[in-house]
Amino acid sequence: MLEASRWHDDHMEIVDQSQLPGKIAIVRMETLEDVVDAIRTLKIRGAPAIGIAAGYGVVVGVRNLARNGKLSSDAIEDVLRRLAASRPTAVNLPWALERMRKVVGAVGLRDGNVLVDALLREAIAIHEEDKELCRKISAYGTELIPEGGVLTHCHAGALATGGIGTAVGVIRTAHEMRKSVHVYADETRPLLQGARLTAWELVQLGVPVTLICDNMAASLMASGKIQSVIVGADRIASNGDTANKIGTYSVAVLAKYHGIPFFVAAPYSTIDTTLKSGAEIPIEQRDSNEVRGFRDQLWAPENVPVWNPAFDVTPAELITAIVTESGVSRYPYRFAANRRANSK
Repeated sequence: MLEASRWHDDHMEIVDQSQLPGKIAIVRMETLEDVVDAIRTLKIRGAPAIGIAAGYGVVVGVRNLARNGKLSSDAIEDVLRRLAASRPTAVNLPWALERMRKVVGAVGLRDGNVLVDALLREAIAIHEEDKELCRKISAYGTELIPEGGVLTHCHAGALATGGIGTAVGVIRTAHEMRKSVHVYADETRPLLQGARLTAWELVQLGVPVTLICDNMAASLMASGKIQSVIVGADRIASNGDTANKIGTYSVAVLAKYHGIPFFVAAPYSTIDTTLKSGAEIPIEQRDSNEVRGFRDQLWAPENVPVWNPAFDVTPAELITAIVTESGVSRYPYRFAANRRANSK
């Protein structure tokens, strides 16, 4: 199974997801700038995967500081700041960076090699923990989804996490348990993560999948071919409002109208208990050219104004259940720090 990022021998490497499905490119991350660029340009994407990559990115950045004799508290804070600024919406990024900051505080700066080793152990721990979280989320989620058609939006599989995935992990586990499911994958405009990543991953796994354009979901639901919807999340407010890839809100509204259960699968670390509602979630605005065309193909006037938010927020009342490694929570959601409220 491909991993979005990993520590291999003595270095960090990633799968460049911007080149999938045409090419599987494994890229070595030599500098902090490499890691920041990989996150910002979606070579690495998916909230848990971003957090894992950030952990390894701290190791890369601090190791280079130590090797160049530039190790200091201010320099390390700059490493953390630059990684934190690479993408603003996914809460797993600052969550992972805070774990790395605590390691720095506990170990200190007297010996750079000792600090780098401790940071690497923590980054690997974050990665390994996510594998177990994905397994637990998938086990809980599989019990929820009925047999039949299941709609996905964007990508929440292995390449978006450290393990088998969240939403796609649920589907994968259901398939492995001989549950009869057929996935309908939204292509997910404008960057086609559903087409390029979800459909590709499910084909590799042998899970039945049909690719659709985003604007086909309503007709598909009306036809009776969809029995459930499951998506991942980049940030969840304490009241259950959920930020996910742009277009998720539309799918949730459609599911509500057609009486179809709508599930969110994500690790508990995705829940930002400092936010009362989704109105407080920062929404990343991306480059206009992502909407005007794709790669080298332009299909809109190059000077036409574009509005291109990367995410939207689905109100909690539209979400049937939120699945974390701690269990299944249902509306009304009351998530709190260090508490697994409403789980059953």
